[in-house]
Amino acid sequence: MNLALRRYGIQAALVGVAIVWGSTFVMVKDAVASYPLFSFLGWRFTVAVIAFVIIFPRAVRGLRRDTMGAGLLAGALLTAGYVFQTWGLQSTTASKAAFITGMFVVITPLMQTIVLRKTPRRATVVGIVASVIGLWLLSGGATGGWNVGDTRVLLCAIAYSAHMIVLGSVGERHDVLALTLIQLATTAIVCSVIAVVREGFSVPSEQSVIIALLVTGVLASAVAFAVQTYAQRFIPPARTALILISEPAFGGLFGWLAGDVLGVRGLAGAGLILGGMAVSELAGARAPAEEGIALEPSLEGMPVPVIDADNEAGRAAGTGRE
Repeated sequence: MNLALRRYGIQAALVGVAIVWGSTFVMVKDAVASYPLFSFLGWRFTVAVIAFVIIFPRAVRGLRRDTMGAGLLAGALLTAGYVFQTWGLQSTTASKAAFITGMFVVITPLMQTIVLRKTPRRATVVGIVASVIGLWLLSGGATGGWNVGDTRVLLCAIAYSAHMIVLGSVGERHDVLALTLIQLATTAIVCSVIAVVREGFSVPSEQSVIIALLVTGVLASAVAFAVQTYAQRFIPPARTALILISEPAFGGLFGWLAGDVLGVRGLAGAGLILGGMAVSELAGARAPAEEGIALEPSLEGMPVPVIDADNEAGRAAGTGRE
């Protein structure tokens, strides 16, 4: 296949991934309106584990004890993120959830600069400020409109950010496929156990719930990860990130088609959040090599600028890794 044609095809596939991710907000909101939350998540990630092993069978061979420990920690944070997001969707609109979730792209570098006591780059500050103003407008500005569902989704974004920081700290030491499999399995097991204790863990029978499980478990998780992994071989990380950053926009579009209303203020806020995310992504992609910033692939959405904490500590001690 012609290389240029392949690149265009991969970019189209990445757009498809963003569309699928955007569509899941409406699907999940509708599904958990008629089916128990933890049961849905338990089935969703069980399907994701099966699909992932089928697509990446060598992930099982890469399992090691030290990888298990790192995967469990990352998996616990991933579980918290999905629980808060799905719980939040029960009380807020799919459109708002999509844009609030996307805030994890700017929260991650902010959290790392605080933890590492590192002065943030100017572009990072611009991205954070734009996103915070956008979040204020999206939530209704001075007129209010923020609800408990929005708070839960914001906690989801914070959990996702912590998850990305953990991956950025341990990812290079472990097989990425094995690490991802453990995270998916952790989320599946934790949510399934809670479902059995609290909800009885019934088998879904509604067609809409089954479709949502297949789309979120197969397409939005395993297939999306496979597309990102393949794209890394041909497309610069910055371009991949900017394509996938359209996920919240597609989430807003599908929410609008489902009846959500953002209004002029909400649309302005959504635009500022997207702008802040784009600035943060570009800042990470164009950072000098000595700053140790890389775009870390994410299970939840677009890659995120993450500082390699090991490199940072090594440089501080005068023994930075090459």
